[in-house]
Amino acid sequence: MHVFEKNTNIFHLLSEAVTEGILVVDEQQRIVSINGKAAALFGYIKKELMQKSLSLLIPDHFTEAHKSHVKHFLCNKREDGELKANCTLGKRKAGDTFPLELTFHPFQVYGKNYVLALIQDKSETEEIIQNLHLKEDALDATLNGITITDASKKGHPIVYVNKAFINLTGYNESEILDRNCTFLQKNKTHDKGFRVMLKAMALGKKCRVQVKNVKKDGTAFWNEVSINPIKNKKGEITHYVGVHNDISHKKKAEEEIRHFLKIFEDSLNEIFVFDANSLCFTHANYGAIKNTGYSLKMLKKLKITDLFVNGFEKQLRDKLDLILDSSQRKLVFETRIQRKNGSIYPVEVHLQTSSLHSTKVVVAMVLDISERKNYTEELERKVKDRTKELKSSLEKEKELSELKTKFLSMVSHEFKTPLSTILTSATLVSKYTEKEQQEKREKHLKTISAGVQRLTDILNDFLSIERIEKGKQFYNCTRFSLSKVVNEVLYNANMFLKTGQNIKYPMHIEDVSIYQDERIVSLILTNLIHNAIKYSPENTNIILKITIQEKTMQMRVIDSGLGIPEKDQKHIFDRYFRADNVLLTQGTGIGLNIVHSHVTKLGGNISFKSVENKGTEFTVELPISQREIVSV
Repeated sequence: MHVFEKNTNIFHLLSEAVTEGILVVDEQQRIVSINGKAAALFGYIKKELMQKSLSLLIPDHFTEAHKSHVKHFLCNKREDGELKANCTLGKRKAGDTFPLELTFHPFQVYGKNYVLALIQDKSETEEIIQNLHLKEDALDATLNGITITDASKKGHPIVYVNKAFINLTGYNESEILDRNCTFLQKNKTHDKGFRVMLKAMALGKKCRVQVKNVKKDGTAFWNEVSINPIKNKKGEITHYVGVHNDISHKKKAEEEIRHFLKIFEDSLNEIFVFDANSLCFTHANYGAIKNTGYSLKMLKKLKITDLFVNGFEKQLRDKLDLILDSSQRKLVFETRIQRKNGSIYPVEVHLQTSSLHSTKVVVAMVLDISERKNYTEELERKVKDRTKELKSSLEKEKELSELKTKFLSMVSHEFKTPLSTILTSATLVSKYTEKEQQEKREKHLKTISAGVQRLTDILNDFLSIERIEKGKQFYNCTRFSLSKVVNEVLYNANMFLKTGQNIKYPMHIEDVSIYQDERIVSLILTNLIHNAIKYSPENTNIILKITIQEKTMQMRVIDSGLGIPEKDQKHIFDRYFRADNVLLTQGTGIGLNIVHSHVTKLGGNISFKSVENKGTEFTVELPISQREIVSV
């Protein structure tokens, strides 16, 4: 029951808006939630039925059979997830019985099984059906559509239809009579409910099914059809009476309830629910559990203030008083939360009150604002530094025309100097270990370093494009140590590794020297290694293999990442192109284009093999002999 209660706050709001009676029972068939419509139907108020057995609403002579039937249903759920109850009578508080329909729908919340029951009073329909042959005017007065078909004729043509059915379908009487009910299917006789109805009629039995029909104007609707055979004195079936009910709104209500519950549970935003008096947690959704690192069981042993850095329980209670006395509908404030692993992050908390039965609870929407805080601080610092740099630059420039022509180049080149300084300073900060600031420093070091490196890479990429397009790209081929370049690239790549990622170092390159452009070789390796890290999951290996031959060198970078969709592979070296499966991942789409351009100009070749969701292998071949280097 407690597992279900954490969702009833939303469930009650939705169920009260539904016109059908709704109740929810647990595996012991105890009522754990009921809306006002259902309670009134049985002559109770809601609190009288909470935690009571469902059998309280079932006539005594049906009780045992009903318990056994529902128990069997819970153990052997139907594929369509729905079951009509055997019992067609309900018992009111006063003791009198009335015809009803119970439709069961199973669902799970955190591993606990529950059944949602939709209740419909069938008193009026039953009375109409019982008097069908005597009171045709009563048939026309009912809100349910009524049809009578002739069982003695082929195809069971319709011989009677009431006004409600005409209104329901949009057809007039002449368009309906002498036709088979299949005309509402629009030839979609594969509908499961329709097949069940045909089978019941073939066996001469009654049944109740739900089918999706189409009105005359083309509008689809859910039709709940009850068919009952009418027999003559000889026991022969002469007619079938069909009772039709548009349950589209009920279907929509069921779908919306499931949808909103799923949104709440699956949301990546952190949502906590806690008792307004004790401040103890009663529920937390997936996002809250994932981000804090606590399980729901652990959270239920804590107060919300246990997560806040420095607690401030008194201040929180003062804030809650503002919304508990209804003088303020919502409360928003910023604080910091400490995860189970000890890390701390800034949050914006939105509080709203609600009621769970007679208990006041508070719903807390918690937003991680780390990026917002970091961005603001970084932006302010950059603005300050950049303002100082521009002021100094402007003082040195004498000619406005010269400033305009050199501005882009100056920004690109000079921006590297402060960024390099920031990167060095960020690395050194971790060596100063004052307790009250160390955790915050270490938390943001990697973000600062990665951001700085990212900006530097982007600037380098755009500068490379400019030089290549204008024919200003010159290559400086020299002989250098291959291991030195590889070590520098892998050392820088380590700061971007995800949890559990590992780079496999190539074998037998310690004493190898090659003749090539050292800067371009470093650029190629950096781009391929960084891509492998970015598009590979945690706990995977990235393999770098290097094969040296007399005149050429082959470099292979192998990962077990997202892979490249087959339809995108022909565009992978196009400038600014990004595959569909990485559109939400940071990137500019120019790195591989630049690598391809350099490799081609140096007389080399780049190729790849990739399978989506399995990984990618890039292969670069470059000449390494002075005689083989193409003149560029």
